[in-house]
This record gives sequence, structure tokens and C-alpha cells, in this order.
Amino acid sequence: MTAGKRRGRNEVRYSGPRFFLFFSCCHLHLTKNSKENLMRILPVVAAVTAAFLVVACSSPTPPKGVTVVNNFDAKRYLGTWYEIARLDHRFERGLEKVTATYSLRDDGGINVINKGYNTDREMWQKTEGKAYFTGDPSTAALKVSFFGPFYGGYNVIALDREYRHALVCGPDRD
Repeated sequence: MTAGKRRGRNEVRYSGPRFFLFFSCCHLHLTKNSKENLMRILPVVAAVTAAFLVVACSSPTPPKGVTVVNNFDAKRYLGTWYEIARLDHRFERGLEKVTATYSLRDDGGINVINKGYNTDREMWQKTEGKAYFTGDPSTAALKVSFFGPFYGGYNVIALDREYRHALVCGPDRD
């Protein structure tokens, strides 16, 4: 990396190739245009970093000490499920009449459509995702994604014989 001539007080113009290394900004004094470019890219870098940390800290595996349902039949699980209780979390906070609808995907996974009524906004909210088994499909441990390549745990830990009531947990006990 080569720096050009000093142009003004504490201002160095970079004359090398036009690529950006995130940590290099800590050591260079940037020109006005570079600062504007940095301000444009900084939110993207922050979002990617935050997403990476969320994924790195989460796991699609069941929590320690929790056993998932064996002899699971995904075809019987398909259809619409009506939520009767939950520990509130940010994705469904403030929603009522929440449903989850599951259908088969062409790639062997499961389509997921979560829907709920937001009473504050007086409107229905819907989010679509995809789920895949983390191992043997007869074991009800899946990973689910509503945002690109980022997955979280979806573990069926109790299920009645008629497939009418299920208890589901994520990757932890929170």
C-alpha cells in the first residue's frame, strides 16, 4: 500500500488500487470522498457482522438435556398449526392468532409460513422460510431459516399420537 502526497492538514490521498480493507481505515486519514464511501458501507459491514455473530452464537441443535421426538413422520406434521402458548420472542412479539403452515419443498425441505395478527398495527404479518432436517428425517430436529443462509433450531420435543398437539423449542431453553 502506498500513500500519495500530503494534500492538507492530516489528509493523505491513497494512490493504490481501489479496494477496501475494513481495518485499514483505522490507520489512514481518509479524504472526503473516502469518508462518504465509508459512511455508506459502514452500516452494511455492521449488519453483516451482527448477522455473523447471531449465527455463530446460535445452533440448530437441541438444547443440552432435551430429547427430540423419534419416529417422526414429516408428512403427518404438514399443514396448519395453531399456536396456543409461547414464550414471547422478538419475531412474534405483539402478535395474536399465530399460525404456522408447513408444506413440502421440491428440494426435500419444508416450506414454513408463519402468520399472526398485529393488534397495534391492526394488520396481519406473514413471514416465509424453509426448514431442513439436521440428520435422520425420523428425528424431529430441524434447522429453519427466515433470512438467507442463517438457520436456527426447530426441535419438536413432544407430540401426541394423532399429531394434533406439539411442543417445540429452539436451540436453547430461553
